[in-house]
Amino acid sequence: MWLLSRSRCVFGASPLEGYDDSLSIFDNRTGRAYSIPIERNAIKATNLKQITADGSSLDPKGLPDTSGLKVVDRGFLNTACAESSITYIDGKRGTIHYHEHSLENIMRNNDYEEVIHLLNWGYLPTSEEKTQFRRALAANMKPPKVVADVIQAFPCDALTSSLILAGLSTWASVDEGTKIVHKSGCAHYVGNMLAVDAALIRTFSALATIIALSYCHKRNRPFTPANPNGSLIGNVLLMMGFTRNRKPDAQIERCLEKLWILYADHEMTNSTAASLHASSTVTDPISCLTSAIVSAYGPLHAVAIDMAYKGFEEAGSIEGVPKQISSVKAGKQRLYGYGHRIYQTADPRAKFIWAMIDEHKDLVYGNPMLQIAMEVDRVATSDDYFVSRGLKTNADLYGCFLYTAFGSETDIIVGMASLRRTGGCLAHWREAMQEKPVIWRPKQLFTGSLRRFGPEL
Repeated sequence: MWLLSRSRCVFGASPLEGYDDSLSIFDNRTGRAYSIPIERNAIKATNLKQITADGSSLDPKGLPDTSGLKVVDRGFLNTACAESSITYIDGKRGTIHYHEHSLENIMRNNDYEEVIHLLNWGYLPTSEEKTQFRRALAANMKPPKVVADVIQAFPCDALTSSLILAGLSTWASVDEGTKIVHKSGCAHYVGNMLAVDAALIRTFSALATIIALSYCHKRNRPFTPANPNGSLIGNVLLMMGFTRNRKPDAQIERCLEKLWILYADHEMTNSTAASLHASSTVTDPISCLTSAIVSAYGPLHAVAIDMAYKGFEEAGSIEGVPKQISSVKAGKQRLYGYGHRIYQTADPRAKFIWAMIDEHKDLVYGNPMLQIAMEVDRVATSDDYFVSRGLKTNADLYGCFLYTAFGSETDIIVGMASLRRTGGCLAHWREAMQEKPVIWRPKQLFTGSLRRFGPEL
């Protein structure tokens, strides 16, 4: 057992008079006391290694005892695996900041490209910097022939995730920075910010192009090359064929310019953590992004969107919703798209999405699938079973209603969701490349049994 308390301050000032920023731990097993520094309301897990079952804190060489105290945190429920200045989320107050800018101010004054620049370089771009960024992205949206060939080799009814991952792997095989890392074995990107920034743009452009190629292939639709002067979102729509008079559909582009801001980054999500796990090996950004995409395609992460849509299909009509809800309450099925691990109040993104839904309500409420979705949402946000459990609609699901309203098929939604998050994911990679590399190697607690062979040593 432990006895925990805040240490009393003997010398110097502190935020609370009479106390300092440390944690006092008394180990009842050994009778030893320890003082652990607190920084930013957190302690370093490695400082717990000095706490050992026999009371010895150092091995003969003076190094921390490897059998020291560990923290068990399955699923990272309360463990910070990185330090970052990019995004701040307050789940209790329901607020989001990108660097020092509140989500409200950004939504009012900026577009998606400006936010991606903010996330990666820490400040909003000038008009000239924005133009340069836009043109650099467009210039790299040129798929190598081998990438297009690989995607087209798949059957049209193949899983979208398979096409995207195959496209990324193939693009990595011809990317100049990736080849340097894997052929030389050097930490090519660590501290090399010119190379980092160039690779960041290549990687973002690669995924945008691969998603468009995959979408077109699955529908036997011609791929349209990017416009050298077009916006990021405009070029995504152009390449995918969401156009009017051979130009990106302006209505969809305006909507996505704001919608994608809401999803540009969300702190340490599962997919971001997966990307950083890979980046800790100082591999290339395309490989890191591939790790994130693989993570996103799990049913407890982004594919929960697909599962929610399957639920709407199973309901069949508004009249089928009560039966489905009864099945959820009986524990026979799960209501995907509801509940969020971070927010204890309303998701701050939801109000902006509802404003967009209201702006395009004719398209939303005129879609038979979304009529079912809205009925499910009405019940889930009013029925005491869900309200008492705090199962509010996840903003990721709300945003997908707009894709459907604009005519996007369900199978590409997760790919688009991955693309809109890529700017934030790469911002975390860029941040990591400015730090001293530390490979991620989590601990475990062994719960099995050991059988000895031969004499004890």
